[in-house]
Amino acid sequence: MIRDSSIRRLLARFAGLAAATVALLGCSTASASPSARSARTITLSDSANLHLTSHHGFTLNETGTATGTISGRIYIHLTVTSTNRVSAEVNLYPSGGSITGYATASYRPAGAVATFSGTMRVVRGSGRYNHASGSGLSFSGTVHRTNDAVTVHVNGHIST
Repeated sequence: MIRDSSIRRLLARFAGLAAATVALLGCSTASASPSARSARTITLSDSANLHLTSHHGFTLNETGTATGTISGRIYIHLTVTSTNRVSAEVNLYPSGGSITGYATASYRPAGAVATFSGTMRVVRGSGRYNHASGSGLSFSGTVHRTNDAVTVHVNGHIST
């Protein structure tokens, strides 16, 4: 025969266990991040006509306005690393943030115009582009050797 006091003790234990479970679930939910951030992919297709602001040795410092998928002020430090290679640091400042990338390319001088073609990787961003990244972007353009004006084209996919 089950006594009334045994049932009360069993119910009290169950109630205590249920309260503890609710408290634990409440704490773990409160400590979790309020919302998960989902990455978005942007198909980038930008171009820019740049002009020389300064040069140091074999590095041309260029600025201009990028147009295309993500428009904004662009700064490029283009360095001729050998007779047939260039490297570049690319900084783009669209509305609400920034994107930084690095490129390497083959370089072909031919008279007054040299061309370059290679790849770029996006390594960081800020603001609305805070988590920007991407690799294998197409990076190409020209250098007008008479005035060191540069045109540049970037195509590919980045995640933000």
